[in-house]
Amino acid sequence: MRIMVVGGGGREHAIIKKLRENPKAGKIYALPGNGGIASDAECVAIGATEIEKIRDFAVNNEIDFAVVAPDDPLVLGCVDLLEAAGVPCFGPNKAAAIIEGSKVFSKNLMKKYGIPTADYNVFESAGEALKFAEDSVSFPMVVKADGLALGKGVIIAETKSEALDAIRSIMLDKAFGESGSRIVIEEFLTGPEVSVLAFTDGNTVVPMVSAMDHKRALDGDRGLNTGGMGTIAPNPYYTDEINRRCMEEIFVPTIKAMNAEGRSFRGCLFFGLMLTPMGPRVIEYNCRFGDPETQVVLPLLKTDLLDIFIAVRNGKLGDMEIEFSSESACCVVMASGGYPQSYAKGKEITFGDTKGATVYHAGTRLENGKIYTNGGRVLGVTATGGTLSNAIEKAYDAVRTISFEGAHYRRDIGKRALEAK
Repeated sequence: MRIMVVGGGGREHAIIKKLRENPKAGKIYALPGNGGIASDAECVAIGATEIEKIRDFAVNNEIDFAVVAPDDPLVLGCVDLLEAAGVPCFGPNKAAAIIEGSKVFSKNLMKKYGIPTADYNVFESAGEALKFAEDSVSFPMVVKADGLALGKGVIIAETKSEALDAIRSIMLDKAFGESGSRIVIEEFLTGPEVSVLAFTDGNTVVPMVSAMDHKRALDGDRGLNTGGMGTIAPNPYYTDEINRRCMEEIFVPTIKAMNAEGRSFRGCLFFGLMLTPMGPRVIEYNCRFGDPETQVVLPLLKTDLLDIFIAVRNGKLGDMEIEFSSESACCVVMASGGYPQSYAKGKEITFGDTKGATVYHAGTRLENGKIYTNGGRVLGVTATGGTLSNAIEKAYDAVRTISFEGAHYRRDIGKRALEAK
């Protein structure tokens, strides 16, 4: 099979490595790919949002199956274009991808269908939002840009002045462009956070092994929010009982709600959950594999990924048994100094002995046989082990053999999970 994967980050590298395990997988193209993906697939210099060019490439190169991984092309309707051109795809169509493309849509969906989430208000006017924050007595509060914002459009405002600053930044200064034309202000929930990715064909829902993300830039969960500085799986707070409740109260009701709205979802639906004292609540939906959750979830998947993708696309997921390893996994993200704010690119990366770990490339480029930094999050170093502490140790052993100027990574990925045990 000739396969095309749209995207060029660590998530896509993890997907491509897993797809290569299937003997049916022949030529794999990555659009645009990156320096590390170039070892596992042929990289093509077409950006993930250039959806007409992606379609034309797929048709001209007789692609048998496509995987659209990032949020932007999904929300733009890349799957619709490809399917209309006769290219079978894994990923939701434009109508379904709105579940991530608009936080206002997803919050209203949850309210309408009784899916547990935080209380919220929607604002289209900065003046009204500022007045709401000015009159509020309950802090912290959460301020969210409506549209896509590279995982950074959520601000936890600890005080009134922080809330006012967040509203001005998003709605008036357009920190996230048109994504901030509308905002959601919601109550601040407390409890452990859990990421659950789920395969669904619009009828059957199969949750994958749970994960714990580490969003803050610095050790001890301090510093700015990032796209994710590391992950572990499984998440020790996510018990069998909580999984049962989530299936009954969140996962299945969400799929049914989308069907009722005429927006049947086929692909990977990401549930960002908070385990509050009142029970599990949805913080956010994503319409695709999370990054860096994918880098710890897929290494634990025992069932063939390409077979699952094809079953999802064909509405046959219910015919499959999907198995995960009972091991644990840890991914440590190595980032450019200064991330998530300004950072330099073009630093040469040297790799030592990373045996015992898999290095997924996120922001890298290949030039004259050498690998250079080319983004904020540069590498995701993942290891699996019989215990979580073993997986963590192996991942950090590998991290210490990799170097580039200004490299920054957290030294406490998995610490909270170990303490929970």
